[in-house]
Amino acid sequence: MIADYFEQQTIQIEDGYLSEINSPDDWLKQRATYVEQLQEMLGLNPMPEKTPLMPQITGKVEHDEFTVENIHFQSRPGLYVTGNLYVPKQRDEKLPAILYVCGHGAVKENGVSFGNKVHYHHHGSWFARNGYVCLTIDTLQLGEIEGIHHGTYRYGLWWWLNRGYTPAGVEAWNCIRALDYLQSREEVDGERLGVTGRSGGGAYSWWIAALDQRIKVAVPVAGITDMRNHVVDGTVEGHCDCMFMVNTYQWDYPMVAALVAPRPLLISNTDNDGIFPLDGVYRTFVKTKQIYDLLGASDQISLHITAGPHKDTQELRVHAFRWFNHYLKGDDALIEKAAHKYFEPSELQVFKDGNPDTERNSAISHSFVKQSDSAEVPSTEDELQEFAAITKDKLIKKSFRAWPANPVDLDLRKVHSAIVEDLEMTAYDYTSQSGIELRLFTLHRKGLEHAKLTMIHAQTESDWNDFLVFYGKSFGKTEVLKEETIASDSIGVIPDFEKFRDAALKDDVVWAYLTPRGVGRTAWNQDSFHQTQIKRRFYLLGQSLEGMQILDVRRGMQGIRTLDVCQNSKIYLSGMHEMAGVVIYAGLFEAPDHIRISQLPEDYDDGPTLLNASRFVSFDEVIAAAGHKSRLALPDFENGKLPFTRAVAKLLKWDANRIYLKP
Repeated sequence: MIADYFEQQTIQIEDGYLSEINSPDDWLKQRATYVEQLQEMLGLNPMPEKTPLMPQITGKVEHDEFTVENIHFQSRPGLYVTGNLYVPKQRDEKLPAILYVCGHGAVKENGVSFGNKVHYHHHGSWFARNGYVCLTIDTLQLGEIEGIHHGTYRYGLWWWLNRGYTPAGVEAWNCIRALDYLQSREEVDGERLGVTGRSGGGAYSWWIAALDQRIKVAVPVAGITDMRNHVVDGTVEGHCDCMFMVNTYQWDYPMVAALVAPRPLLISNTDNDGIFPLDGVYRTFVKTKQIYDLLGASDQISLHITAGPHKDTQELRVHAFRWFNHYLKGDDALIEKAAHKYFEPSELQVFKDGNPDTERNSAISHSFVKQSDSAEVPSTEDELQEFAAITKDKLIKKSFRAWPANPVDLDLRKVHSAIVEDLEMTAYDYTSQSGIELRLFTLHRKGLEHAKLTMIHAQTESDWNDFLVFYGKSFGKTEVLKEETIASDSIGVIPDFEKFRDAALKDDVVWAYLTPRGVGRTAWNQDSFHQTQIKRRFYLLGQSLEGMQILDVRRGMQGIRTLDVCQNSKIYLSGMHEMAGVVIYAGLFEAPDHIRISQLPEDYDDGPTLLNASRFVSFDEVIAAAGHKSRLALPDFENGKLPFTRAVAKLLKWDANRIYLKP
């Protein structure tokens, strides 16, 4: 199911590519909006203040034809960018300049990182030997000061997405400030700037060329492919987070490329690249060329494919060099000089005495994107209702844009039903979203016509296993449950079924069990690598697993409310562990009479993962907003926790009928 769903969602994004652009005027009117959206998806909206760069030259290395300056500057206070500036010795005028951004080439000796600028220093040398100033900068992941690119890929830092953070944003910002530095140099003609780099550097070339019009020529090498390659074909599994924006607006990657138009652009790749496959690169070129054609700039874009794997080859370099010579120097002469490495790593090192104590590179994910300010506490029920409406609107626009604007029919249908020991269990299937078919279960005493209370529990994988064990002795051989299997060894404490049955036979209660996508019957591969890569596919599509599970719970609740036995009953919604966050958001939108959550994280750092959520509302504020129509039971939060919710409860004089919190 999940593979088919991912393909379906990919097709929707592909079909939406520039669907509103039919003329050059359309593009010119919309381009500024697209740039703002990209800035936002990189954590750069609002754009950070351009603080003083504080540049320093820590050493120089001489070559017969050029000088290398080992430099650093601060793109933001404490966010150091280390690099090498290659300056030709023969200069009769201001020279064009190239920003060379590096891929993932580690250079370390005895645990000391010299930065990936060293791995790629033959590029800077060639540009300097051919009449360019070239600034080659380290990346966050493999620079002299080592930060992290692999947040979701390797380290489980899903809270990055809640913050709207991606290391791609840091790399883009460092590139913007690198252009500021180049334009400050007396040797540089600030109107003739180009950018290139391969692999990760190819990706950063796209970010800076799309965002900053000062780039006049771009040659991204092996740095882009399309959503189909990443999500359907699985190339996402070979990429770290620096390759991706937080895809709030559900772009396909040719959209980034289109923003370079109509400036000269050479898309360069090899034909056997496992992480940037040829078919996706070609589709990206074709879609990007549509904009160039529309703008009358067809001759300003080209596709360069050479033989080979994902590797820095001479064939790739030569065409890049010729492209820059043509567009920045008006020179179409043959390339006679090869790109050579001349220096030892230590010669190009910037911080020879250790990294500065003031560096923020290693922890920049905590501060790069501005988070929400504390909201004013509503002082009346009307103010709380307005606060809840505003919160829901923000969530829809920034976290849940992938929810269908026009939901498909629920198509709730009874699949199986069985009566055992005067208890009736029924299985229903429903369509949560196109391509997502889910099952829910209800249980009540035989003959119950109108329940007074419907207790809905959203299940984790552990809850699902417990559900099967608990009901398995009575219903395990019936049509309702006989095909269900326990997916893991995670079994909790199972209550006494006989006691439950005796109580259930006396109550006018319906017990309902929801299993959102990825749980129970729809669980996918349980090993950690595949779980991670499936979750990453969601976020590339502009979704998150938990965000779509919230939709599943909402849709399941809507279906349950249509059942005759549940008509006009009180609705009690509960969830535990990772499903607690899903429940509180579903409750905010569906407004059950009662919400009970336990073992809920205190903030977004521990879940749920929802794109951009903490940029505009805290978890505590969402809980309070959910309380505008629902009684809240929050047994795990002791005094001092959830201060906003407690302040609301105090101002609005909520008693035990509205909220339960530990004193």
